[in-house]
Amino acid sequence: MSDIVAAVAALAELPGVTDAVDRAREACTRLRWHEALRRRTPECAAESRVRGAAASAELDGARLPLDVVRDLMRGATPWRVPSDALEEVVRGAAAATAETEHLSGLLRTSPRQALARLHVVAAARLVPADVLGRPRQAGESCDELLGLGAAPTPADAAARLDALVEVLASTTLPGALVAAVAHGEILSARPFVRGNGLVARALERLVLHDSGLDPTRVAVPEAGHLTVGDSSYVTALAAYASGTPAGVVRWVEHCCAAIAAGAAEGQRVADSVLAGRRG
Repeated sequence: MSDIVAAVAALAELPGVTDAVDRAREACTRLRWHEALRRRTPECAAESRVRGAAASAELDGARLPLDVVRDLMRGATPWRVPSDALEEVVRGAAAATAETEHLSGLLRTSPRQALARLHVVAAARLVPADVLGRPRQAGESCDELLGLGAAPTPADAAARLDALVEVLASTTLPGALVAAVAHGEILSARPFVRGNGLVARALERLVLHDSGLDPTRVAVPEAGHLTVGDSSYVTALAAYASGTPAGVVRWVEHCCAAIAAGAAEGQRVADSVLAGRRG
């Protein structure tokens, strides 16, 4: 076991983290046995992606009504060409959320490739083509999340990405914990020029599925972060970015609460599908 994986494993043993991880797992287990998921999982998963994309975009400051996002994602309404800045963020969120459907298994065998693919689709219309799918290089900065302070240098961000790859490849760590660490590292290290939030939230969704925590892909962790509170999201992220043990625990607890809330949102999705309605 590498040093970084051992450090994350030790984090899992802390009392507050242990309880939070257990609650997230229990919420996802309850969702898994919903009656609608016996035969209508694909419909539920499709609606989860719609709600997840809308919530992820909103966390990046781009809010569109859920019905509008749903129509855009299913092709009932065309994306505008050219789109305005808000719609481009929503489009990136939709693309990244949808891409998680195609990356199952790749996350553990080739984490870098999975991350690159998420960034390519998330930021396709947000950055020049020559920076898509790769971490920042010398001389490249990131202007996202400036409330956390200046982004780490490209060299520091690359080192943190190396460590994260080891965590993502691990098969022994709790899924909720890996999801929280992955989400927090992408947001605080900001390895990409732009699109880090969209990538981080899609990555969290992917980890939950690949770890077995959400095998049906019906949980909506992105919406969970809004349910817990977008201000709590930013505050908890700032705590994580501080690098203190208490700050890291606070972020993990926030993410686990968001995963549990996302599982509850998945229950509502399944209820709606079972009743033959949406919303």
